[in-house]
Amino acid sequence: MASFSRHDVKRTLHAVRWPLRLTYVGMLAEALVQSLWPLLTVCLFVLAALMLGVQDMIAVEVVWAIAVIAGLSMIGALGYAFMKFRLPTRAQALTRLDASLPGRPLQALIDTQTIGAADAASTAVWRAHQARMARRAADAEPVSADLRVSSRDPYALRYLAVLVFGIALLFGSIWRVGSVTDMSPGGTGLASGPVWEGWAESPRYTGRPTIYLNDIPEGALRVPVGSLITLRLYGEVGALTLSETVSGRTDVPPASDPAQDFTVVQDGTVEINGPGGRSWQVEVIPDLPPQVAVLEDPTASAMGEMTLPFEASDDYGVEAGEARFTLDLASVDRRHGLTIDPENRPELVVPLPTPIAGNRQAFEENLIEDFSEHAWANLPVLVRLSALDGAEQQFETEPRAITLPGRRFFDPVAAAVIEQRRDLLWSRANNQRISQILRATSYLPEDLFRSQTDAMRLRKVIRQLETFAKYGLSDEMQEDLSQEMWDLAIILEEGDLADAAERMRRAQERLNEAIKNGASDEEIAELMRELRRATEDYLQQLSRQAQRQQQENEENQSGNNENAMQMTQDDLQRMMDRIQELMEQGRMAEAQQALQELQEMMENMRVTQGQQGQGGQSPGEQAMEGLSETLREQQGLSDQAFRDLQEQFNPNAQAGENQGNEGRSGGQGRGQSHEGQGGQGQESDDDDTAQNDPQSGEGGEQGQGADRGDLAQRQQALRDELRRQQGSLPGAGTPEGDAARDALDRAGRAMDGAEQALREDDLAEAIDNQGQAMEALREGMRALGEMMAEQQRNQQPGQGNQPSDRRAENRDPLGREQGNSGADGDTGPLALNDDAYGRARELLDEIRRRSGEVARPEEERDYLKRLLDRF
Repeated sequence: MASFSRHDVKRTLHAVRWPLRLTYVGMLAEALVQSLWPLLTVCLFVLAALMLGVQDMIAVEVVWAIAVIAGLSMIGALGYAFMKFRLPTRAQALTRLDASLPGRPLQALIDTQTIGAADAASTAVWRAHQARMARRAADAEPVSADLRVSSRDPYALRYLAVLVFGIALLFGSIWRVGSVTDMSPGGTGLASGPVWEGWAESPRYTGRPTIYLNDIPEGALRVPVGSLITLRLYGEVGALTLSETVSGRTDVPPASDPAQDFTVVQDGTVEINGPGGRSWQVEVIPDLPPQVAVLEDPTASAMGEMTLPFEASDDYGVEAGEARFTLDLASVDRRHGLTIDPENRPELVVPLPTPIAGNRQAFEENLIEDFSEHAWANLPVLVRLSALDGAEQQFETEPRAITLPGRRFFDPVAAAVIEQRRDLLWSRANNQRISQILRATSYLPEDLFRSQTDAMRLRKVIRQLETFAKYGLSDEMQEDLSQEMWDLAIILEEGDLADAAERMRRAQERLNEAIKNGASDEEIAELMRELRRATEDYLQQLSRQAQRQQQENEENQSGNNENAMQMTQDDLQRMMDRIQELMEQGRMAEAQQALQELQEMMENMRVTQGQQGQGGQSPGEQAMEGLSETLREQQGLSDQAFRDLQEQFNPNAQAGENQGNEGRSGGQGRGQSHEGQGGQGQESDDDDTAQNDPQSGEGGEQGQGADRGDLAQRQQALRDELRRQQGSLPGAGTPEGDAARDALDRAGRAMDGAEQALREDDLAEAIDNQGQAMEALREGMRALGEMMAEQQRNQQPGQGNQPSDRRAENRDPLGREQGNSGADGDTGPLALNDDAYGRARELLDEIRRRSGEVARPEEERDYLKRLLDRF
């Protein structure tokens, strides 16, 4: 080791000069804070009081008494500072820095060898010790200063002083500090003359700040109308006087009154006469009334919801608004039940929507309400919009004649019930006439109603109307009966249908009736969307029915196909788009004809079930199905091994968690994936039950060993099955077939490794090998699918094996392949369905959650992280 010289000591001490300097600065700040905090607290309190003008609000004698107390406090705080303050030295900073390092290396570097200095060995040891201390000193960092004085200031007066001073900076004025020097004991004013203060406070709704008039020079002063001006005159009474012409007051207080408050309502002048006086020419900023207007006539959705666009504005912002609807009796078609005078009903008043956040000075909104159940629905009304601003100014628009939007009913019986409900709400004197019309309408209920229940509900309404015609109809009875009729009309219009075909037929009928009756564009668009939804539900049922029906008679099936109407989803979409386009163009007759054609096509459509060709499944399809089953079996074994690994590291896991894991694995670990293995899945469940039994004793460990052996045996059986499938794999000699065989070879080797790991009770290694086996199986299936697709492209059409021919035989009414038995099998675009992707996401989320739990064993967490890296 090289000798450590005095030069090295100096170089080391020079290297720590900055940590030493910063430590010294911290010690200096610590000494200043701990000695000067009382003085700073008193100074901040005094300055805050002066800036807030406390001296101008209390008697002069009180001000001088407080000044004396403050002066004594400052003298005491200054004496405390002289007593406590000690200027730190460099040696003290070096000592503090050295104390923060292990072994006090700086002191060791400064020390000299006093014993054995003449001994070379002793000197070498001393130099080695200094070299080690020098390396420690190189890591020196500045020592933080201790600025806490909470032990000396238990009530936190220093923080209170800072808070009050901050308030004074925001709301006070530095110019008020000098006024205290002009006070003399026994005086009632200021020694050098009178002074004044004034403020101009704008109305709160304007959002403008308060103006401190002492800071405003003479000249023009613009303030909003309604501003409050406050003036305070100090000094000898009469030394300062006020004159103003902006308030329009008739009861004017004396000009020398020291407290003056008035509101600005007009242009004028405000003048303070006397020493230091000032005058302003006040210009009032007018507050304009709000404005509101209807942009266009209201529109209604198919369900009757009204949308009324409007705009509103105000110079400071609209506070609120409302819309008032009154019946336009002069425009009502007074026929049928509307011939008699209507009952008096109050105006229909609804609030206008305003922006929740943001600027309300100018905005556009939509009034959205549903008046379908109101008595004036679909009748002429007059609408008035009004707006209110912060100054309580109100503006109302001129009446605008509109038809109050409401829901329209296209079912004839429902429309009749709604019309009579309108007449009932128009006047209860119509109840006898309404009962007669409804009784005549429902004379043959079997031809009008789809269910006996609807007919019975209508008869109940008729009986109530007839009863009320004899004994009178109260307001509450009128409301209840109108609600009964509304609910009945909704059922008649929409139906209470569970069958998809009936829903589609009803949607077609409603759209047809809407076209005939000249419905609005919004209503037709809503009914068109309903028809699309009902048609999609109907076709999904047809598809499921096609998959369930397996027709074995080829002759009967070919006969059905001749008369069947097969459609693709694109064809259906084009037909509906064409109908909607015709309706948007106003060609209602053509749209109605196209809708009728769609109805006929849907009624004539038959479910066709694809055939498997003339010779059943091809060898490639059989191999694909076998590999799919093998992959599912391997997934089940991997899930079982993963649960066993979890139980091994967490033997106290609750049964609910394990059951949740089985649910996420799709039941393949312990249940159905083990079927066909000689009932081993059930045996595995029995073994798990034995393991969880607290009374099983040593049998639990034996059960675990038996379970491992059972997993190894099933893994071996699955490996033998894969070997058998490899022997019958088609496509030998083709690139795709050779790639599939190579992938299956890798899968077999991984299965062998998994079996060996299971026998050695190495679950983590077994799961890794099982994952490699599943990945290799997937690669083999992809290669096999590519081989099958290549073979199908090379075949000639007309043989029944061409992909287009086979897909046509295996389509549902929308032209979609029906699963693994189709030409594409598991390699089709739907092979990985939404459920598979969803399950994969759930498994990955669960693995991420468990890998982040620090309570789990490190070995298990490492394994879970490897799984995340792999997948």
